[in-house]
Amino acid sequence: MSATPTSATPTSAAPQIRPARPDDRAAVLALLAETFADTWRPQLTAQAIADYQRKRVAERYVDAQLPQLLVAELDGAVAGFAGRSGDFVDSLHVSARARRRGVARALMQALETAMRGEGRPRASLETDTFNRASQALYLALGYRETARYPDEEWNSGLTTIRYEKAL
Repeated sequence: MSATPTSATPTSAAPQIRPARPDDRAAVLALLAETFADTWRPQLTAQAIADYQRKRVAERYVDAQLPQLLVAELDGAVAGFAGRSGDFVDSLHVSARARRRGVARALMQALETAMRGEGRPRASLETDTFNRASQALYLALGYRETARYPDEEWNSGLTTIRYEKAL
Protein backbone atom coordinates (compact mmCIF):
# COMPACT_ATOMS: atom_id res chain seq x y z
CA MET A 1 0.00 0.00 0.00
CA SER A 2 1.44 3.38 -0.87
CA ALA A 3 0.60 6.49 1.02
CA THR A 4 -0.56 9.64 -0.64
CA PRO A 5 -0.06 12.63 1.61
CA THR A 6 -3.19 14.65 2.07
CA SER A 7 -3.50 18.08 3.49
CA ALA A 8 -5.58 18.26 6.59
CA THR A 9 -7.14 21.36 7.97
CA PRO A 10 -5.40 21.86 11.32
CA THR A 11 -7.66 21.98 14.30
CA SER A 12 -6.91 23.18 17.78
CA ALA A 13 -7.77 19.79 19.26
CA ALA A 14 -4.90 18.07 21.03
CA PRO A 15 -4.19 14.45 20.20
CA GLN A 16 -5.92 11.98 22.49
CA ILE A 17 -3.58 9.25 23.73
CA ARG A 18 -4.97 5.88 24.78
CA PRO A 19 -3.97 2.22 24.93
CA ALA A 20 -4.36 0.40 21.63
CA ARG A 21 -7.38 -1.87 21.24
CA PRO A 22 -7.77 -4.98 19.08
CA ASP A 23 -9.91 -3.00 16.63
CA ASP A 24 -6.94 -0.64 16.03
CA ARG A 25 -4.98 -3.39 14.24
CA ALA A 26 -5.95 -2.34 10.71
CA ALA A 27 -5.25 1.36 11.38
CA VAL A 28 -1.86 0.60 12.96
CA LEU A 29 -0.91 -1.65 10.04
CA ALA A 30 -1.98 1.06 7.57
CA LEU A 31 0.13 3.60 9.44
CA LEU A 32 3.14 1.26 9.35
CA ALA A 33 2.64 0.78 5.61
CA GLU A 34 2.52 4.55 5.12
CA THR A 35 5.64 5.28 7.16
CA PHE A 36 7.49 2.36 5.55
CA ALA A 37 6.67 3.76 2.11
CA ASP A 38 7.55 7.39 2.80
CA THR A 39 10.42 7.04 5.28
CA TRP A 40 12.12 3.67 5.05
CA ARG A 41 11.56 2.27 1.56
CA PRO A 42 13.60 4.99 -0.23
CA GLN A 43 16.59 4.12 1.98
CA LEU A 44 16.53 0.33 1.65
CA THR A 45 17.99 -2.12 -0.81
CA ALA A 46 15.61 -4.14 -2.96
CA GLN A 47 16.59 -7.26 -0.98
CA ALA A 48 15.78 -5.58 2.37
CA ILE A 49 12.36 -4.53 1.04
CA ALA A 50 11.66 -8.04 -0.24
CA ASP A 51 12.72 -9.57 3.09
CA TYR A 52 10.51 -7.13 5.02
CA GLN A 53 7.50 -8.07 2.94
CA ARG A 54 8.21 -11.81 2.76
CA LYS A 55 8.75 -12.09 6.52
CA ARG A 56 5.59 -10.04 7.21
CA VAL A 57 7.57 -7.91 9.65
CA ALA A 58 4.84 -5.30 10.16
CA GLU A 59 2.08 -7.86 10.75
CA ARG A 60 4.21 -9.90 13.15
CA TYR A 61 5.20 -6.75 15.09
CA VAL A 62 1.62 -5.51 15.40
CA ASP A 63 0.25 -8.92 16.36
CA ALA A 64 2.88 -9.27 19.11
CA GLN A 65 2.89 -5.67 20.37
CA LEU A 66 -0.60 -4.24 19.87
CA PRO A 67 -1.66 -4.76 23.52
CA GLN A 68 1.35 -2.69 24.69
CA LEU A 69 1.07 0.14 22.16
CA LEU A 70 -0.26 3.62 22.74
CA VAL A 71 -2.42 5.15 20.02
CA ALA A 72 -2.93 8.83 19.27
CA GLU A 73 -6.28 9.90 17.89
CA LEU A 74 -6.67 13.19 16.10
CA ASP A 75 -9.94 14.38 14.65
CA GLY A 76 -11.46 11.00 15.51
CA ALA A 77 -8.94 8.86 13.62
CA VAL A 78 -5.76 7.00 14.54
CA ALA A 79 -2.98 9.44 13.72
CA GLY A 80 -0.01 7.73 15.32
CA PHE A 81 1.21 5.09 17.69
CA ALA A 82 4.19 4.38 19.91
CA GLY A 83 5.55 1.46 21.86
CA ARG A 84 8.25 0.62 24.32
CA SER A 85 9.94 -2.22 26.07
CA GLY A 86 11.01 -1.15 29.54
CA ASP A 87 12.93 2.08 29.08
CA PHE A 88 13.49 1.61 25.33
CA VAL A 89 11.14 3.34 22.87
CA ASP A 90 10.91 0.80 20.07
CA SER A 91 8.36 2.50 17.83
CA LEU A 92 7.01 5.94 17.03
CA HIS A 93 4.97 6.41 13.86
CA VAL A 94 2.81 9.37 12.84
CA SER A 95 0.74 9.66 9.68
CA ALA A 96 1.73 12.31 7.17
CA ARG A 97 -1.60 14.12 7.63
CA ALA A 98 -0.94 14.46 11.36
CA ARG A 99 2.71 15.50 11.37
CA ARG A 100 3.57 18.83 12.97
CA ARG A 101 0.35 18.69 15.02
CA GLY A 102 1.80 17.52 18.35
CA VAL A 103 1.11 13.81 17.89
CA ALA A 104 4.71 12.58 18.28
CA ARG A 105 5.31 14.85 21.26
CA ALA A 106 2.13 13.67 22.98
CA LEU A 107 3.02 10.02 22.41
CA MET A 108 6.57 10.51 23.69
CA GLN A 109 5.29 12.39 26.75
CA ALA A 110 2.92 9.51 27.54
CA LEU A 111 5.71 6.94 27.20
CA GLU A 112 8.07 8.99 29.37
CA THR A 113 5.37 9.49 32.02
CA ALA A 114 4.83 5.72 32.19
CA MET A 115 8.58 5.13 32.48
CA ARG A 116 8.90 7.67 35.28
CA GLY A 117 5.97 6.00 37.04
CA GLU A 118 7.91 2.73 36.96
CA GLY A 119 10.96 4.46 38.46
CA ARG A 120 13.08 4.20 35.32
CA PRO A 121 15.96 6.70 35.41
CA ARG A 122 16.27 7.19 31.66
CA ALA A 123 14.64 6.60 28.31
CA SER A 124 16.50 5.44 25.22
CA LEU A 125 15.68 4.99 21.54
CA GLU A 126 17.23 4.64 18.12
CA THR A 127 16.81 6.27 14.74
CA ASP A 128 18.88 6.29 11.60
CA THR A 129 21.10 9.08 10.29
CA PHE A 130 18.91 9.65 7.20
CA ASN A 131 15.85 10.38 9.38
CA ARG A 132 16.55 14.04 10.12
CA ALA A 133 12.97 14.80 11.20
CA SER A 134 13.12 12.23 13.99
CA GLN A 135 16.54 13.45 15.05
CA ALA A 136 15.23 17.02 15.35
CA LEU A 137 12.24 15.83 17.39
CA TYR A 138 14.33 13.80 19.83
CA LEU A 139 16.83 16.62 20.33
CA ALA A 140 13.96 19.09 20.94
CA LEU A 141 12.56 16.67 23.54
CA GLY A 142 15.86 16.67 25.45
CA TYR A 143 17.41 13.45 24.14
CA ARG A 144 21.15 13.36 23.56
CA GLU A 145 23.12 11.22 21.16
CA THR A 146 25.12 8.51 22.93
CA ALA A 147 26.33 6.27 20.09
CA ARG A 148 26.38 5.54 16.36
CA TYR A 149 26.71 2.08 14.86
CA PRO A 150 25.84 0.09 11.74
CA ASP A 151 22.12 -0.68 11.40
CA GLU A 152 22.15 -4.44 11.01
CA GLU A 153 18.35 -4.81 11.01
CA TRP A 154 17.91 -3.58 7.44
CA ASN A 155 21.16 -4.82 5.90
CA SER A 156 21.22 -1.71 3.72
CA GLY A 157 24.36 0.10 4.87
CA LEU A 158 22.47 2.46 7.19
CA THR A 159 23.83 3.98 10.38
CA THR A 160 21.85 3.98 13.63
CA ILE A 161 21.98 6.74 16.22
CA ARG A 162 21.18 5.92 19.84
CA TYR A 163 19.65 8.65 21.98
CA GLU A 164 19.09 8.79 25.73
CA LYS A 165 17.31 11.14 28.09
CA ALA A 166 17.40 11.32 31.86
CA LEU A 167 13.93 11.07 33.30
